[in-house]
Amino acid sequence: MIDFHSHILPNIDDGSRSIEETFNLIKEAKNVGFNAIVSTSHYMENYYETNVPEREVWINAIYENLQVKNIDIRLYLGNEIYLSENIIKLLEEGKASTINDTSYVLFEMPLNAEPLNLYDIVYEMIQCKLVPILAHPERYSFVQKDPELIYDLIQKGVLMQANYGSIIGQYGEKAKMIVKKFLKNNMIHFLGTDVHRQNTIYPRIPECLAEINSLIGEEKLEELSNENPLLALKNKRIDIAEPIPVELTLKEKIIMNFKRD
Repeated sequence: MIDFHSHILPNIDDGSRSIEETFNLIKEAKNVGFNAIVSTSHYMENYYETNVPEREVWINAIYENLQVKNIDIRLYLGNEIYLSENIIKLLEEGKASTINDTSYVLFEMPLNAEPLNLYDIVYEMIQCKLVPILAHPERYSFVQKDPELIYDLIQKGVLMQANYGSIIGQYGEKAKMIVKKFLKNNMIHFLGTDVHRQNTIYPRIPECLAEINSLIGEEKLEELSNENPLLALKNKRIDIAEPIPVELTLKEKIIMNFKRD
């Protein structure tokens, strides 16, 4: 398996707080079956701005140390870029990273408010021959209320990465309910842990895998956890299944709009 979304680099963002924690996280990943991790540190203008060369130094140093210790796990450089009108400029200037220097770009949105310029930025990325990947669509409160947005974005060329922990309620019942619908309706294309701390999500991966497997089957799970991530890392085209629009029942709409997690 390939962990497509992680915050393992030390003292870069709100993820790992030390090199010791970084190695502990990598060991945890290895122990539950991951053979590769994509490091997707936050890049947020005026807040988290560690550039590509500095993060490359970290990735290379950590990987060399892993080889010395005979820990067989591959590391790849990426970013989780906070949505910005400057995304293309940040990439061109070597501040933010695509996934493994490919055409695939992982980005995130504000959790509680749909950006007014979302479609303009998505259009610009696609015009620049990039493949946008939206991080954890199930976690956005406005998506939970109106999941049609994700269907629409997929139709426009955006791929989706869900967090493993959502399926077991790590981000609340609303995210759990929506991610199940997204998974069943061909609206998720990658899975990642979004790990920030040791002893959190990695030890629960077997539980997550069992839940997802029961929902979509072993073949589809393999596609989301290994095949699609590998294609992206190699900058290959990913052929996706036709998404099915998500429809909320009246009860689900009430829960999404009024119930607190």
